[in-house]
Amino acid sequence: MFAEGALVNRTDRLYALVEELRRAAPGARSARALAEHFEVSVRTVERDIGALQQSGVPIWAVTGRRGGYALDPAFTLPPLNFTAEEAVAVAVGLGQLEASPFATAAHAALGKLLAAMPRASLDRARVRAESVRLVGARPPAPGIADVLRDAVAARVVVKLDYEDVSGVATTREVEPDLLVWGPHGWYLTGWCRLRRDTRAFRLDRVRRAVATDEAVVARDRDGDGPTAPGFVVRTPALV
Repeated sequence: MFAEGALVNRTDRLYALVEELRRAAPGARSARALAEHFEVSVRTVERDIGALQQSGVPIWAVTGRRGGYALDPAFTLPPLNFTAEEAVAVAVGLGQLEASPFATAAHAALGKLLAAMPRASLDRARVRAESVRLVGARPPAPGIADVLRDAVAARVVVKLDYEDVSGVATTREVEPDLLVWGPHGWYLTGWCRLRRDTRAFRLDRVRRAVATDEAVVARDRDGDGPTAPGFVVRTPALV
């Protein structure tokens, strides 16, 4: 959901609006239903639809009791020929990101997958998914994962209120390096100015995170940062 008072980036909302109409295609969504979904006013939805139409997105108004706004089916994704097992595998992989800095993106990606699958394949996949359960790490506090993800990408120093395994709370300035998936969940690795060494911080123990405007300056270190014994560090296959 999007909160209008939260000043959500309009570009993100426009993209999400197209995805919502894509999921509904070839059916329509009313302006009121879209307004309730995105937690904005009907007037805002109508302005957004107008902006999308002017940019060339094939959206038109459908009259009648079940009318609203519809997206040209030619603009929607073609059916994805995933088997039931492949779809469950993707869903399990994305589900493991629920406690990660990529939870929102993973949820959106899964929605696109489900919307583009043929109904018969989707029904079989849902039956298979009923036999699977995920047990994972606790998610970080709301908003913290986004701050840390963006700080790593922007290469800026972050201030953390952190609670260690013994429950001792400290405030630290950290020069972030990487987001790492480890044996107990997600970690932020980086140079800790308090300890004057490279440290790994479990995201679910970060109580507060604030990104600063200070850029991270390269410094000489031994190795690439802490890792758990017996584990191999890999970059995603995307890169």
